[in-house]
Amino acid sequence: QVQLVESGGGLVQAGGSLKLSCAASGSIFSINTMGWYRQAPGKQRELVATITTGGTTYYADSVKGRFTISRDNAKNTVYLQMNSLKLEDTAVYYCHGHVVTRDYYAMDYWGKGTLVTVSS
Repeated sequence: QVQLVESGGGLVQAGGSLKLSCAASGSIFSINTMGWYRQAPGKQRELVATITTGGTTYYADSVKGRFTISRDNAKNTVYLQMNSLKLEDTAVYYCHGHVVTRDYYAMDYWGKGTLVTVSS
């Protein structure tokens, strides 16, 4: 089994910063794309940012220039540095990883989420 565990969420004022972390553990051979998604109350889950093993990144337009995704392949960990936070960034943030297990199965795994609340 593979587990993804997020940390770093919390309450922050608008304009502030937070850094999320997500560590993957378990029966991992390799992790291809890792990413962050979010779901605000009453809305569908949306893509925030992704990063490949080689470091190629993708950002949703709503976070470009404010958020930075990075990863430490040796630690199977992905990060999301969030700056200039806005009220509309309030959501539960979920970590995602496309994992190849030690049995050579490729599967998508999700963390349980971490809440980010931006206040005025």
